Amino acid sequence: MSQKKISAVTATNLVVANMVGTGVFTSLGFQVAGITSDFALIALWVIGGIAALCGALSYAELATALPRSGGEYHYLSKIYHPSVGFLSGWISVVVGFPAPIALAGIAFGGYFKIFVPGFSPVLLSLLVIWIITLVHLFGVRVEEMFQNASTFLKIGLILVLIVAGLCIANPQSLDMFPGPESLKTLVSRPFAVDLVYVMYAYSGWNAATYITEEVRNPAKNVPWALLIGTVAVSVLYLVLNYVFLRTTPKAVLAGQLEVGLLAGQAIFGPVGGKIVSALIGLGLIATISAMAWIGPRITRRMTEDLPKLRLLGKTTTKGTPYAAAILQVLIATILVTTGTFQTVLIYTQFSLLLSSFLTVLGLIVLRIREPNLERPYKVWGYPVVPIFFLAITFWMMVHVIFDQPKESLLGLITVIAGLIIYFFTREPGRSTHRAPLK
Repeated sequence: MSQKKISAVTATNLVVANMVGTGVFTSLGFQVAGITSDFALIALWVIGGIAALCGALSYAELATALPRSGGEYHYLSKIYHPSVGFLSGWISVVVGFPAPIALAGIAFGGYFKIFVPGFSPVLLSLLVIWIITLVHLFGVRVEEMFQNASTFLKIGLILVLIVAGLCIANPQSLDMFPGPESLKTLVSRPFAVDLVYVMYAYSGWNAATYITEEVRNPAKNVPWALLIGTVAVSVLYLVLNYVFLRTTPKAVLAGQLEVGLLAGQAIFGPVGGKIVSALIGLGLIATISAMAWIGPRITRRMTEDLPKLRLLGKTTTKGTPYAAAILQVLIATILVTTGTFQTVLIYTQFSLLLSSFLTVLGLIVLRIREPNLERPYKVWGYPVVPIFFLAITFWMMVHVIFDQPKESLLGLITVIAGLIIYFFTREPGRSTHRAPLK
């Protein structure tokens, strides 16, 4: 039986849903605590959007040159060595998808606790994660319908919030002039660290590459899904953060996690704020759903190459990798019950930055080593586009190591643990050399 393929619309919705999660509704509170310039705060989102677009365009070329599901796991295995690919896949399995699911669940519990004050926010977080994971066990057709409906709902809610914020009667006074102090802020350490929060909000621009083989006409539709999804979200983010700053005093936002709730209260009043809080919480369902869909597919892909992990590759009769989904929800549960939002975020982002850095660097390596490889799509503006992404990513990683050494060390330990597991799970007779491209 041939597997049902998803449309270009659904692939784009996966990108949008992966990107629009907790980050845009939470990270501004951390940013205004250390940056006072309105120009620099908006510049964070401009630079983050450009970096995300550069990454998406680079991944689009890899998706057409190496057309197989798996994202970084597949690309790094082919370009460098299977062990490097495994490390990236390992990061995705234990951090890349369970942690954003946990973060979205934590935020969901935070937004909905005002409606059920006697109910544990942690329990609310776990319930929404478990229920959505259960929905995804019913096969691709149900997944596609649920994902499209929840993503369209999410975008509709954001547009309502933006329009209402732009029409507010007494907005905050903002200074968007790039003065000397503002420009100095752009090269400061706080700006680099805050950019990590922004890039977390933008993360997910590569979502369609994880399920390349499940997309109809992937050589055409995957690049378009990455491009359209990333550009659309970048525009939404810029306008939405402008609305947050326009409607809510920075002193109120500073250090606060529930930025969306505070902005909702500033726009609609106390009652309207509660309604906005509920709507934002509902919007997070699409994010959890997208992660719950994609994460198990990477695990299944890894089990195809490493038979010792075949237990995690078991699927339902409709092709859903249920064993991997159970593992993912268990890890997310542990993160929800043991980690704080900020710690989990930094730990997650450092590991993912490393994977995406190696992947985009791999694009350049592949261009040099395999110049005649068929590439249905070639990245625009090569080599400036991938180099810009690499420079921004490296800059962030260096600053995060110095500013958040504990969380960075946890990320490094995770990588080392993955390397140990790889050498225990690989087949003795399997080649240890770089996998052939064809």
